[in-house]
Amino acid sequence: MRTATIARKTNETEISVSINLDGTGAHKMATGVGFFDHMLDQLSRHSLIDMDVSCKGDLHIDFHHTVEDVGIALGQAIQAAIGDKKGIRRYASCDLPMDGTLTRAALDVSGRPFLVFKAEFNRDKIGDIDTELFREFFQAFAINAGITLHVENFYFDNNHHLAESMFKAVARALRDALEIDPRQADRVPSTKGTL
Repeated sequence: MRTATIARKTNETEISVSINLDGTGAHKMATGVGFFDHMLDQLSRHSLIDMDVSCKGDLHIDFHHTVEDVGIALGQAIQAAIGDKKGIRRYASCDLPMDGTLTRAALDVSGRPFLVFKAEFNRDKIGDIDTELFREFFQAFAINAGITLHVENFYFDNNHHLAESMFKAVARALRDALEIDPRQADRVPSTKGTL
């Protein structure tokens, strides 16, 4: 079973993340940041990765440490659960429409972390969360998961839909890339033989 649990404690946050890559999208989020929990719910539900995320952060300062550190821990959990990457499809992308919004996520589970992020919100906040923190989350996630991740928004009708479409598109791409390909279940998807 492809599962992992990560515990991370700093002076700013205390985090526990448990995941099952072969789950059903069951999720329990408790970060103290309502809209962020909603986005993590979407990430779990649409990737079919079971996720249990708990974070006690220094929210009295702001949400930055919580959002970034959850990205770090979740990325580490994904990388640990993938293991040697045998059998995964590796590449995937998703063009995700959400009403008047269209966002693409494309990724490579390569072991070479990189983020390209092309999305510009026209509001500073959604609820209580700073919109600039979504890039911080995806940066921390991609680096610690060891994936190349491209997130690009083409157009949007409101900021809520923009954020949600990013998380859903990444979720669908993760689902496809991490799925076991029965045609190469015992092979690493690389001519090098390792990722």
